Amino acid sequence: MAENDTNGYDDEEMTVELELEGGETVSCAIITILTVDEKDYIVLLPLDENGKNEDGEVWFYRYTEDENNPNDEPSLSYIDNDEEYENVADAFDEYLDTVEFDEIVSADENKENS
Repeated sequence: MAENDTNGYDDEEMTVELELEGGETVSCAIITILTVDEKDYIVLLPLDENGKNEDGEVWFYRYTEDENNPNDEPSLSYIDNDEEYENVADAFDEYLDTVEFDEIVSADENKENS
């Protein structure tokens, strides 16, 4: 069976179908959910029809869940404030730095234990 190159995202990664304003549906890998200034935001990686993302572009949305009904689907909304968007982008950059650092530390620990 041939393996599909999904830029590190495999079938076990969580994905969502996002309906855009024009009615187009885009499949997105969920990268993470961040909390910034006591609000939650979701980071999505849009995938093409082959499950790939060639340009590395990510999308940020406000993310809310209904506390009274945890079975309801979460709600996503646009971030239309530039300052709010920049704060989320900065938090995502910090997240990426942490993930990269964790990968480096993990690789170093594996070398020491070999």
